[in-house]
Amino acid sequence: MSASRMFTEKKKRRPVFDVAGVLAAVVLAPTARAQIDPVRRDLIQAGYSQPLGGSPPVAAYGYYYLNRPEFLRPNLALRLVAAPLYVDGELGIRGIFGPDTDLAIGLSGGGFGYSYEEIRRGEWLRDQSYTGHGGGASLSLVHRVNPGARIPLSGMLRGEFSYASFVRRSDNPADFVLPPNQPVATLRAGVRFGGEERRLDPAFAMELSAWYEGQFRFEPGDYGFHGDRRVEPEVHRFWGRGLLVYTMPDSRQRLAVGVLAGGSVHPDRFSAYRVGGVFTLASEFPLVLPGYFEGELSARSLVLMGASYSVPLEPARRWFLTVGGSTGKVAYTPGLEQPGAWNSGVGAGVTYLSLSKSWKLSLYYGYGFNAVRGDHLGGNSLTLQIQYDLERMGGARREPNPSSYFERMVRTLRRLSLKG
Repeated sequence: MSASRMFTEKKKRRPVFDVAGVLAAVVLAPTARAQIDPVRRDLIQAGYSQPLGGSPPVAAYGYYYLNRPEFLRPNLALRLVAAPLYVDGELGIRGIFGPDTDLAIGLSGGGFGYSYEEIRRGEWLRDQSYTGHGGGASLSLVHRVNPGARIPLSGMLRGEFSYASFVRRSDNPADFVLPPNQPVATLRAGVRFGGEERRLDPAFAMELSAWYEGQFRFEPGDYGFHGDRRVEPEVHRFWGRGLLVYTMPDSRQRLAVGVLAGGSVHPDRFSAYRVGGVFTLASEFPLVLPGYFEGELSARSLVLMGASYSVPLEPARRWFLTVGGSTGKVAYTPGLEQPGAWNSGVGAGVTYLSLSKSWKLSLYYGYGFNAVRGDHLGGNSLTLQIQYDLERMGGARREPNPSSYFERMVRTLRRLSLKG
């Protein structure tokens, strides 16, 4: 699991702009590999978050997402996520073990994708952060349990082998020992009912899913200051998510509610759930908490609940107002504890949709009630996210793929709303 995150420094009251931090920020990209995406896509996604106060390093993501459901042959599909210095790709083969079972072969790697940033009680510790490069290969099996149903039920099994090499930064003191370069074998299994498109503010989504992931490290051991922290030989994580997004057909008001709960056995810093911020497209399972730094909290277990509501501001329905919030109980990763288990945040923002619907821009303000900021609580942040759909360039409209799981869910939810 990539440990790339961006944090804020409290002690130094000067702008921080280091090359390693910038590059580590923009390599973040989602790796949603639970099923072959049947829709052709060409998307550019980007985001930037600026805490109001402190001197944080860059918190940003940016990548190009390409999906070709028929690549070279009708039974092949290509998914490619390209970020600066990091690439994640997967080739899907439909029906390799029967009509309802697909195989996917994945490769990923590049620079800065395994960097780690230490944050403790709202303070970014540059002397205990370091850079990581690496990559890996994976093999996945996806089985459709209910072929022909309007909403898909799928099971997934994936094995992955990755290697991370860690590099010292100029801020690391001589007595700080880096963790050993790490070969890791990962096993993930899960079941997902429904799903969510990887788009900024999708109109419709529904998901119930449960997951297990085991990480097996080949070079465990102590590191840090005189061995005060440890890479565990194996970590077991398990989590589940419930999500519902619904847009009213006539008024275009949009409601989104979700809950995620997870835990771990033998937790360490590399296996932590990183909670905070409002980036929704920088990871497969975003842990949104407005007003906090991106990935500010490190949790060994958590329960996180959130909701948002959007309304159009004018008849053309190009400007939208969104209000929302999240709250959750966190059991912190050993060594990264802070006062109080409950953390909550609220926010509000505006979204603009272009006339051609080819690009969308969102500006969001968040306030974190329990974010530790020096000797007081309360954090503020502004986050900008943008999505550009190359399939709609020049006003061209992408026709829905009738086999799309998401299009089926949209039609089902619309019919239910009309009946009501």
